[in-house]
Amino acid sequence: MSRYTPMDTQFDATRHDAAEALESVDERPSRSQIKREHQALQALAEQLLALPRPLLEALALSEATWVAIDETARIKDRRALRRHYKRIANCLARENTEPLQALLAQREAQARAASARQHQIERWRERLIEEGDEALAELIRVHPEIDRQQLRNLVRAAQRDSARGRPEAPRRLFRYLRDWIEERGTDESRDNDQSH
Repeated sequence: MSRYTPMDTQFDATRHDAAEALESVDERPSRSQIKREHQALQALAEQLLALPRPLLEALALSEATWVAIDETARIKDRRALRRHYKRIANCLARENTEPLQALLAQREAQARAASARQHQIERWRERLIEEGDEALAELIRVHPEIDRQQLRNLVRAAQRDSARGRPEAPRRLFRYLRDWIEERGTDESRDNDQSH
């Protein structure tokens, strides 16, 4: 029959404290996690510095962050600029970066939409030059308000120039399509479905 001694109680308490200490260590982020987070903040700092000032002014940034942002223009050396990104990343670590991330996400979505629209217009131009009347009829069906006569003339000129290896008329056709589609803010998803 074993008896508990004060020494056993101390040992149990020490073992319990050690277990709690290990648990708290497990809850802290690892070094690699901290490094990844800091690299993400540095990337965010670079993106922040690429934004136009009016957009930055809409964000509620601290004075320390503004001082760091304003100093960027004076830095010419590439290595110094890398260190400066780290400084801004440290400032951002103390900021609420959600509005900045939302702004960057919105701008990225706009850039993707513009790129998709550019590709859509390029596909229409290629089809109009290669397929002629068939593609023209389909484009008119998708965009019934388009100036048919002007479009038909542009397509004929683009076909002639394309056959001769000249880029002028195909460029004019592209600009006309781009201006017309962007001016009307057409439904890209519908156009994309129709143009495949």
